[in-house]
Amino acid sequence: MKCNLRFFVFLPFSLIYNLITYTRNLIYDKAILTSKRFSIPLISVGNLSVGGTGKTPHVEFILSILKREFSVGMLSRGYKRKTSGFILADKNAMSCNIGDEPFQIFKKNQDCVVAVDEKRVRAVAKLTELFPELHAIVLDDAFQHRQLSVGLSVLLTCYNHLFSQDSHLPGGNLRESKKSYQRADILIITKCPLNIDKYEMKRIEARVKPASHQKLFFSGYVYDDIQPVFPDYGDEKLTLNQIKENKAGVLLVTGIVSPKPVLEKLKEYTIQIDYIFFPDHHNFNAKDIKLIEKKYNQIIGKEKLIILTEKDAARMVDNSSLSNELKSKMYFLPIRVKILDNKENELIKTITDYVTKNSGNC
Repeated sequence: MKCNLRFFVFLPFSLIYNLITYTRNLIYDKAILTSKRFSIPLISVGNLSVGGTGKTPHVEFILSILKREFSVGMLSRGYKRKTSGFILADKNAMSCNIGDEPFQIFKKNQDCVVAVDEKRVRAVAKLTELFPELHAIVLDDAFQHRQLSVGLSVLLTCYNHLFSQDSHLPGGNLRESKKSYQRADILIITKCPLNIDKYEMKRIEARVKPASHQKLFFSGYVYDDIQPVFPDYGDEKLTLNQIKENKAGVLLVTGIVSPKPVLEKLKEYTIQIDYIFFPDHHNFNAKDIKLIEKKYNQIIGKEKLIILTEKDAARMVDNSSLSNELKSKMYFLPIRVKILDNKENELIKTITDYVTKNSGNC
């Protein structure tokens, strides 16, 4: 009912927004404005909605595929960073100067080139100049970035919030028309239950209606061992089963679009759980830290810990308001993308074949 009310209240504004994005896309489709082409293969990972489809884990998945046999870079605009312009991630990188998601990606992929720039065309030119040996560049959240001509476009849509069932901002969550999905080469339905059956996949396929040139995949999340946010203060990795065995209490702290799946996962391992949900990309201040400490101290029991998502941990590591005691209790829960329906090899082949065929360095 709430969604329907939002749709009707903002319908006039949604129609205006639709007209603006339609006109912009038409200008590029008719080549009135042209997209910049580069000789290096460019892979875009994006969505039609404003967020919550799992771009960062899927970028990490693609990087993990490519870096096995290629030299690969990753480019993001660095959303909500406190800097501007082109910045190359290095040992001094922090979430505040490159953004939480690029920082997370860099920490896990230091064998890849990671850069941020709000101007993607400029950044691709810079990367190819600095690293002529690169075989490919993966572009994070670039589906709407029409200034660049992308060779392989991956479009994500969430299992519980398909773009085909959504509408334009501000009445819905779409950045542009549903029909724009046809620009993509690969569609991935994300955040699916790992046990999704063939019937359900067919039902979703009928709703999404992939074009003849598009390949459709389904993905879900696998949760790995919990790791300390501050290794110098915390213990080694903890398994979720150890939390259950120790009957540990948990405070879940998140600043992401969709925290409920993480909460539901942790509820499988502890009944003593509390949570604080902040807005997406939230920067934790001293007041937030006091609230976290208060909530943590209210949890009953000797064994207790604070769990963050990886993205939240990326923003927490340089927080000066944290006591050593809180640091020792903070862990993050890593997630990995799993391609379902035994189609992981097909997706890997599609991506690697594109790079092999189009990279002059191969």
